[in-house]
Amino acid sequence: MTAIRPGPDGTARIAAERPEDARLTLSPPRAPDDSQHRLWLVRHEGDVAVVVLHGNWRYGDGLVPDFEARAIRSDIAGAGHVRFDTDGLLDWDSLLVATVWRLRDMAQAASLALDEGGLPPSAQRLLALAGPAIAAPGPGTRRTNPLQAIGTATLGALAAVGAGAELAAGAVAALADTLVPRTLWPSNRRTRMQGGDLLDAVYRAGPSALPIVGVVTLLLGAILAFIGAVQLRKLGAEIFVSQLVGLSLVRELAVVMTAIILAGRTGGANAARLATMQANEEIDALRVLGISEQTYLVLPMTLSLVLTMPLLYLYACVIGMAGGALVATTMLDLSPLAFATALAHAVPLSQFVFGLIKSVAFAALIGLVSCRIGLDAGRSAAAVGQAATKAVVASIVGVIVLDSAFAVGANAFGF
Repeated sequence: MTAIRPGPDGTARIAAERPEDARLTLSPPRAPDDSQHRLWLVRHEGDVAVVVLHGNWRYGDGLVPDFEARAIRSDIAGAGHVRFDTDGLLDWDSLLVATVWRLRDMAQAASLALDEGGLPPSAQRLLALAGPAIAAPGPGTRRTNPLQAIGTATLGALAAVGAGAELAAGAVAALADTLVPRTLWPSNRRTRMQGGDLLDAVYRAGPSALPIVGVVTLLLGAILAFIGAVQLRKLGAEIFVSQLVGLSLVRELAVVMTAIILAGRTGGANAARLATMQANEEIDALRVLGISEQTYLVLPMTLSLVLTMPLLYLYACVIGMAGGALVATTMLDLSPLAFATALAHAVPLSQFVFGLIKSVAFAALIGLVSCRIGLDAGRSAAAVGQAATKAVVASIVGVIVLDSAFAVGANAFGF
């Protein structure tokens, strides 16, 4: 058995407990000779600073030259011109190019002329492909102009609106191409929407969303009834709880909450799917085959939302009213019949029609916005997540803005 014991000179010794065992001495490492491992130096020839490179410039050797900004600036201080001497350069790889690139930035920052003619020809070609160095703006430089920022944002918003309008027009044309008989609208069958694609999109947007829509609207109706019961009980007007729940759900909350759920669930999924296809160049392949992305992708996704959103809205209204009735009958001792009778008198059929119109508009908005953002996504994994997030946020904000427009219009027309 052996043990590590310190020696008298500070070295570590592996000493054997038995005489016949071997003994190994580990000496401390010696400091490397800087003159042997330094790969560059600077000599001055008048006002010219010559950067002499020698040895092997390879990352695999583990010898990275210390091109610190202060060191190189002190070495070339007072020079007006910098050039390279590579007579002693043996072998090199991208380490040389990266180092010269850093030196190029330093020379530009110091307003020095840099002559790269002394470098190997292949290194010069690589540096030419990299392009000239771009000096970063100083701390006192004004980077942005308020008017320019406003103009850029305005042009970007107009471009987004124009792209959305173009996408909507393409979807409408694809729908007409699908519905109109081929004798009246001659077209290649590959450009027509297939029924299987539409049914698959309808299932993803509609039946699979029933549980979450039901839970959210049930709790929403119960919360409305509970808050209304607490406040109306003070006035002795508990019977009006049914009117509060019915009008709030049918006119605003049911359709808005359903749209928000679909925006976060289906809209984000559609944007992520299109962004993934964009990253995998599947959309480019469709275009090469002569298949329009509006017909094959955008139309089924948007039309499925338009078809399922009104049904989900009605389902949300019924579930929300059931939640309100459950709270009203338990807290206010109202019979289910009395609650239903007051609800029927408080909510006319025109309010359901108004909600259905809004549901169709919200569905079309969510479908077009999510598809547009998905098609404009980049070709990377990070771009997929960014497209999904952007689609959800833009769809929800668009739903709120459009709902505000509906409220103002309904008030103007006395509806």
